[in-house]
Amino acid sequence: MPDDRTDPENRPSPDALLEHAEREGRGRLRIFLGAAPGVGKTYEMLMAGRARRADGIDVVIGIVETHGRKETQALVDGYEVIPRRLVDYRGQTLDEMDIDAILKRRPALVLVDELAHTNAPGSRHPKRYLDVQEILAQGIDVYTTLNIQHVESLNDVVAQITRVRVRETVPDSIIDEADDIEIIDLTPDDLIKRLQDGKVYFPNTAQRAIENYFSPGNLTALRELALRRTAQRVDEQLLNHMQSHAIPGPWAAGERVLVCVDSQPGGAARIRYARRLADRLRAPWTALHIDTPRLAGMSEEDKDRLARNLRLAEQLGAEITTIP
Repeated sequence: MPDDRTDPENRPSPDALLEHAEREGRGRLRIFLGAAPGVGKTYEMLMAGRARRADGIDVVIGIVETHGRKETQALVDGYEVIPRRLVDYRGQTLDEMDIDAILKRRPALVLVDELAHTNAPGSRHPKRYLDVQEILAQGIDVYTTLNIQHVESLNDVVAQITRVRVRETVPDSIIDEADDIEIIDLTPDDLIKRLQDGKVYFPNTAQRAIENYFSPGNLTALRELALRRTAQRVDEQLLNHMQSHAIPGPWAAGERVLVCVDSQPGGAARIRYARRLADRLRAPWTALHIDTPRLAGMSEEDKDRLARNLRLAEQLGAEITTIP
């Protein structure tokens, strides 16, 4: 399938090389992505940070919310924690991540919890993901956590699934900019068990959550969204790697689309759908026609329809294959 980022002479794609160059000098972003609260994103981020510290990397905590979970708090101990910035707002004192203190400290890696968080009024940036982008621009690596319901393009889908409209979102571009995405996955039964054991919310809050947002059906659907969005990003990374290194493809790891072409009514619509699907998957597609003896007895109308369908598939860019 044609792609405007490929080169007919198998040279590296200029667009892919430009994207690679733009990342030079910028910190690396790793997102710990979950389908729902309570799957263990913060815990896994802290464990990954500890592993980096053991390797001699300078790691600090920019902000981590333990929500009173003892296991998570135990992992915070031993880290250098950047003090939070206090903000006065309508007679209340709010605390936020201190981006200036982080930039002054200049660690190799900073841990930033809850990427979709909305900052207090008067902060330099209205959203935490903008703080993270500024940190990355200064060449500092960031580990951060995010739930799939906070991804902007999925906002309507999540609302239909859960009947809850999420107000704090991050643009899809922040996912696309991530160098690594790690799915933190729990089965619905395991997550509900964590809720019942009081490891996510207090008991009275947990029961209401199970009855509403955390139903098995909701959790299964959100889990699928998280897996699909991550797979999409991984596919983009593979394509970019192939193009920037002039590697011919697609590789066997990619999807392929096959559509059967016959003389039946509706064949043209099926071919057009196959083309749209191939575009969506960035996959090659093949139009297959099986030439059986019974075709000799086809009516002229059917023969004309078959010929039109084969021409349509060829015009839309399919590889035409006929099996005698």
